[in-house]
Amino acid sequence: MSEIKKPELLVPAGSLEVLKVAIKYGADACYIGGEMFGLRAKAKNFSIEQMKEGIEYAHAYGKKIYVTANITAHNRDLSGIRKYFEELKEIKPDALIISDPGVFSIAKEVCPDIDIHISTQANNVNYLTYKFWHDLGATRVVSARELSMEEIKELRDNIPKDLEIETFIHGAMCISYSGRCLLSNYFTGRDANLGACTHPCRWKYYVMEESRPGEYLPVFENDRGTYIFNSKDLCMIEYIPQIVESGIDSLKIEGRMKTALYVACVARTYRKAIDDYFDNPQKYYNNMEYYKEEIAKCTYRQFTTGFFFGKPNEESQIYDSNTYVKEYTYLGIVEDVTKDGYVILTQRNKFSVGETAEVMYTDGTNGQLKILEIKNENGENMDSCPHPQQKIYVKFDKELSVLDLIRRKE
Repeated sequence: MSEIKKPELLVPAGSLEVLKVAIKYGADACYIGGEMFGLRAKAKNFSIEQMKEGIEYAHAYGKKIYVTANITAHNRDLSGIRKYFEELKEIKPDALIISDPGVFSIAKEVCPDIDIHISTQANNVNYLTYKFWHDLGATRVVSARELSMEEIKELRDNIPKDLEIETFIHGAMCISYSGRCLLSNYFTGRDANLGACTHPCRWKYYVMEESRPGEYLPVFENDRGTYIFNSKDLCMIEYIPQIVESGIDSLKIEGRMKTALYVACVARTYRKAIDDYFDNPQKYYNNMEYYKEEIAKCTYRQFTTGFFFGKPNEESQIYDSNTYVKEYTYLGIVEDVTKDGYVILTQRNKFSVGETAEVMYTDGTNGQLKILEIKNENGENMDSCPHPQQKIYVKFDKELSVLDLIRRKE
């Protein structure tokens, strides 16, 4: 495999904590958003100070950070974007992710030494579009989710070698073309293309004929309605060889609003799959059941291969529910370890003394843990920790390290 370049594993991070987890569990790069001008306004996102810390942390490990600025900008946004880029220029992220030509022109002027990646929001579906952005100075283009593997191969054969292709390989799919949704704005006044999407594609719907108001037609799959826009989640863990052979340079995971547990689980599984394939293709095939088992331990909405092998059909939608499949519960992340062996963490979900939990290790293995003691910040013993976000001290029967993830099988 040495003659083929190993693709980058690009992982989302909605907070500084998640960024550190992503890097620990195998990300080559992370994409993050600031408090403005990205398409995930409901994510925690980063202040400039947190971005600076995250960039320095990543660079210390030889990893990269890309900052999203991929809104569809209105006139009122332009002066703020210029000021924002002036701030980013000082902290030196490795690239800016942009979709709007006007925003692109500001970035070229203000941040000439920072690479520009063209967001999937720009509807990048043909090689002439890729060449267009390359001629303007972009170093990478993110392909639209609507492209097949064959189309991506054709792209690679018809664009300059130094222009990189980034492609989503895992995570939520959007019902609208390249994420350019109008439903959120129409129903709630919150603009998906300004980062405020309410995800109406996950709502339940009935169908009503125009001339018969109030009469709901029997097209639903259960008595709650039908989730006619609700797509399954993309998962390409079984197709790493085809992805590598297509010439994709960066494999992108969706999910800047996801938990640290989700990010760790997905990053670790794809990291091992990619590394195993490049070590020995047979090793990758031999470990396939492991990858599928581990990726299913994340929250997900069932899986699909999206458009990679042809247009999705009715099997790519989920009609009877909008809930996630959830096999594991996130308990916490190790923030520090005291001299006397107590793990300091912030409680994410309730657990009790005597329970068994699981720790994720970066090599892909998991370890069983017994919860021996729980104390609050005042040093008082507790039988359980029922309060979300409570800072607690926990004694386990095994030693743990900072950024280890603790979860419980349901």
